[in-house]
Amino acid sequence: MKGGLPIVVLVSGRGTNLEALLAAHARGDLPVDFRAVISNRPGVTALDRADAHGVAAQVIDHKAYGDRAAFDAALAETIDRHGPALIVLAGFMRILTDGFIERYRDRMLNIHPSLLPDFRGLHTHRRALEAGVERHGATVHFVTPELDGGPAVLQASVPVRAGDTEETLAARVLEREHRIFPLAVRWFAQGRLTFDGRTARLDGAKLAAPIIDPHDIEDEPLPEESRDRVD
Repeated sequence: MKGGLPIVVLVSGRGTNLEALLAAHARGDLPVDFRAVISNRPGVTALDRADAHGVAAQVIDHKAYGDRAAFDAALAETIDRHGPALIVLAGFMRILTDGFIERYRDRMLNIHPSLLPDFRGLHTHRRALEAGVERHGATVHFVTPELDGGPAVLQASVPVRAGDTEETLAARVLEREHRIFPLAVRWFAQGRLTFDGRTARLDGAKLAAPIIDPHDIEDEPLPEESRDRVD
């Protein structure tokens, strides 16, 4: 796992996005050095996935701390020991304090299961179905103190089909997450994607809107100029 950009991955559950990152690295598509996988919950599958790939897996149980600030302080202390250049939130289900986010503001990426700015927060698939939207999807974004409000980097979408349930819609969106998250992390590792705490840039150009993954448009191809930007 050595030789690339040092990263720490934060998880809380199954770790399927972690697995996508690890698989991309194993294929040679992700130039990173996994320094650690840290979970706020013991016994989750994500920890087993880390172990299977030879990545150090640690637990900092948020229930062992009196308040959110104390947990964040312990988490930050552990992260800093690993010296990451990027912190990746791969299904990390904790709202972080402003102080923690400011500490790592220009180097934290998250994957969120909606087409932000729509459906910030929890239960995104249920809310998408209730709203009757025609498309739903996932967004990779930088983390800022505003919940799910940091600059969006990359999005992928799926059509919402008649008869969809939360489970069927979530499964299709998850497939898109597994494609776009490693891509965004790769861009950061390559120095193509940057964030100065205010503005996200790809290849030096300000991202006024997220890049749209061309592979997810099932009914209309993207223009060639858009395809070029995700190579």
